[in-house]
Amino acid sequence: MGDTDTFLALRPSLFGLAYRMLGSATEAEDVLQEAYLRWSMSTGGQVTSPRGYLTTIVTRLCIDVLRSARVKREAYKGPWLPEPVETGRPDPADQAELADSLSLAFLVLLEELQPVERAAFLLHEVFEYPYDEVARVVDRNETSCRQLVSRARRRIDARRHRFDADEGHGREMTRRFVQACATGDIEALKCLLAEDVVVWTDGGGQVRAALRPVIGPHRAARFLTSVARRVPPGASIREVTLNGQPSVVLEDEGQVTIALTVDVLGDQVIGVRVVTNPDKLTALQPGHQPELGGR
Repeated sequence: MGDTDTFLALRPSLFGLAYRMLGSATEAEDVLQEAYLRWSMSTGGQVTSPRGYLTTIVTRLCIDVLRSARVKREAYKGPWLPEPVETGRPDPADQAELADSLSLAFLVLLEELQPVERAAFLLHEVFEYPYDEVARVVDRNETSCRQLVSRARRRIDARRHRFDADEGHGREMTRRFVQACATGDIEALKCLLAEDVVVWTDGGGQVRAALRPVIGPHRAARFLTSVARRVPPGASIREVTLNGQPSVVLEDEGQVTIALTVDVLGDQVIGVRVVTNPDKLTALQPGHQPELGGR
């Protein structure tokens, strides 16, 4: 049978893959539990590459989950955002790469890809698997995988909006943004917002949220300050790093109720993502921190 130590050593990377595939820490954890059960029942001594074996299991389980989740996500109330995860403050050398492959904006773009296409793209572009290994994992020939990745890359690059990955600047801009919202200073907030700024709020039909993206600095400023006015008096704001980006979470009575991430380009905020759906805040609650790995 597959030994536990081997699985635990590979777990951070496997979770990183599953999370990027699914956009959900909760679903990624479920996939890893199932992968461990299959690994523990395997004949570990006959597995020549535990990494390849487990990557294949996790990838194929994620593909099955995505196929079953598409109908649910199409019926989702309001904008769908990934489940944010806390990544801690990465080394500056890794900041840009982590934010680029893990940001909520990037994960939303991945939703436009078909499950197998998404798997091939992530395995090759993010986790740097060669095409022959990608082919074995997704059970396609190498030529097909090259085509899948090339098509996915074109679609992602056409929609991807770049933002600054500098942690210090992003943190300062986030503080200024939060301060303007908290004080209700609409003019100061409008000065921070780009002309094409977009605000997405994900309440999942469980918490009050905008059912459509809020576009433009005037509407966004009014909307954001109105949201800030509804924050309970005893709530506290904590600075965190979510998905490789400077962010904040709002805690009320010991529970995280809001996760907010802003995309910064230069001295302007170009995107705001607010997650209030309680089902998507589980990974941010005390004692529920997943171990997120890259490659």
